[in-house]
Amino acid sequence: MFKIGLTGGIGSGKSRVADMLGEWGATLVDTDEIARTLTAARGAAMPAIEREFGPDALTPDGALNREWMRERAFADPQVRLRLEAVLHPAITEETKRQAVAATGSYLVFVVPLLVESLPRWRGRVDRICVVDCDPDTQVARVQSRSGLTEPAIRRIMAAQAARASRLEAADDVITNDGATTPEQLRAQAKTLHDRWLLLATTTGR
Repeated sequence: MFKIGLTGGIGSGKSRVADMLGEWGATLVDTDEIARTLTAARGAAMPAIEREFGPDALTPDGALNREWMRERAFADPQVRLRLEAVLHPAITEETKRQAVAATGSYLVFVVPLLVESLPRWRGRVDRICVVDCDPDTQVARVQSRSGLTEPAIRRIMAAQAARASRLEAADDVITNDGATTPEQLRAQAKTLHDRWLLLATTTGR
């Protein structure tokens, strides 16, 4: 099956683009959604997280205490690495399972940190698509939906790949900055969808 790696920084709009592609017949495998499921109350990763970090890492209902973990991960990079050591194998296993079961026109892996692990992904996808956005627009979007402070958002952005690095890795780019209308975003996504359908047909994958 023809495979796309879809990525972009926080607040770029990659989830909105992914939803459009799914609406048009692509199968989505969203690593963020997989991670949320694994770390929800009674999620498969929660026993290991509690063993690694203790009960303070859990909310009262048994889900990952994201705010608690975020504060510690930004204060100490080793905390982030320990969390990734717990989560990444489980995310990888579920990602592979969903990919094998895919039946759509083509497959889209929605991976926020794809460029950060580019060697692992470059050989697994046929095209990398970056949803690009200027940093100030990213901050404004995330603030409006999450209530995080600007310094907290910029710390998250600083932990992600630089904008230039994402664009350098891209085979295809969708622009979704502050001046992009919803209609323009949809038109860009549809153009690439049609192109990928053609590639999927001509390559026989």
